[in-house]
Amino acid sequence: MSASRSLFCQHVLLPEGWTSDVTLTIAANGSIASIETGPAQSRASQHAAGPVVPALHNLHSHAFQRAMAGLAELAGSTDDSFWTWREAMYRLVGRMSPDDIEAVAAKLYSELTKGGFGHVVEFHYFHHAAGGRRHANPAETSLRILRAARATGIGLTLLPVFYAHAGFGGAEPGQGQRPFIHDADQFLALLDALKPECAATGATLGLAVHSLRAATPEEMRTILSAEATGGPIHIHVAEQEREVEDCLAWSGRRPVEFLLDEMPVDGRWCAIHATHMTPGETIRLARSGAVAGLCPATEANLGDGIFPATDFARDGGAYGIGTDSHVATSVAEELRLLEYGQRLRDRRRNRLAGGPGASVGRTLFDAALKGGGQAAGQPTSGIRVGARADLVVLDGDNPFIAAATGDQLLGRWLFALGSEAIRDVMAAGQWVVRQGRHRNEEEIDRAFREVLLKLV
Repeated sequence: MSASRSLFCQHVLLPEGWTSDVTLTIAANGSIASIETGPAQSRASQHAAGPVVPALHNLHSHAFQRAMAGLAELAGSTDDSFWTWREAMYRLVGRMSPDDIEAVAAKLYSELTKGGFGHVVEFHYFHHAAGGRRHANPAETSLRILRAARATGIGLTLLPVFYAHAGFGGAEPGQGQRPFIHDADQFLALLDALKPECAATGATLGLAVHSLRAATPEEMRTILSAEATGGPIHIHVAEQEREVEDCLAWSGRRPVEFLLDEMPVDGRWCAIHATHMTPGETIRLARSGAVAGLCPATEANLGDGIFPATDFARDGGAYGIGTDSHVATSVAEELRLLEYGQRLRDRRRNRLAGGPGASVGRTLFDAALKGGGQAAGQPTSGIRVGARADLVVLDGDNPFIAAATGDQLLGRWLFALGSEAIRDVMAAGQWVVRQGRHRNEEEIDRAFREVLLKLV
């Protein structure tokens, strides 16, 4: 934007709660410059076409996997699991070029904005070509992620991923994993190369370790002692039961236990999945200050299990949501499945409400906003002065929305309507979705269609 502008919101969810007759002034850099209340402010340059809420942070994405969404639903000859799904993913990796990665990421990011996300954390481990052949520019695929984010307008936290081994104890990587592999020096050089690129585009740079099975403790310590991004640190941990068994066989400790014992886990960290924890591990992770990164649709799709969210929240743990393999791309589906998983396990309703009489939708939304912002390295989140102007406008013409007030709006959206309730989405002060369509939808869809016709 070349200059500031204002948006009048008849109803808006501010940090202090639902507020009527609010004018947001949005600065040229895409942040919220001021918040004023009162009907006199209705002379604003634009009026929101329905209730306004903050867009959420998607704290876990493997963008390229959107290309295979729905294609792994074919029963194999053995018991299907995460591990059989992974083989299908490796086959996809072997056929994708940097152009393909960019086109698929742009399609995904446009869908995420339409689903109510204003920012995505890209857990990016697809670094090289088939067989591990290096690109002329070692940062090539990361730069494609940056380009896709710019094209769609979504905010980006880029987490290049360190991945070196196929299993605990430094096992040699398999052929399908070759496009992911670095040694510690190569990985640190990649981080250094990406610092100016991220700074130039406004992206946040952090890092990730793929998992305890993909990096030795010595490699992790080398990287953590040398990296200087200052951004978030993410890791997959305790996603599958076999991972827990293998970790116990290798170290005598469970994955979350080992991580907390051996690494400096604090508020910079995000433990992705953390599905299989003992009560003791749950308490320790909650008290560490780290965020639990939950991806309920993917965890359900892969048959991973159900995160102990009720216990974790009771112990003060922070959590947010991501879409991981992108079998779903909406805020509503992830938050709904998070709550429903707890209900199915406990055979009770309203498991994650903040207390008697509290709205489940509001509790989930507030937690995901706070935890997602922390995990994305964006601590100033929500509709407040200084935050990015990442906004979702619910459809004021939808009868369910028109007849709801306050937290009822979140209940209608998250548990009944889904993305149907979303009309417009703003990211960093720019309208990226209008009346349910992304501003570059035709161009993005055309490129994506060409990739799918080649890959499938």
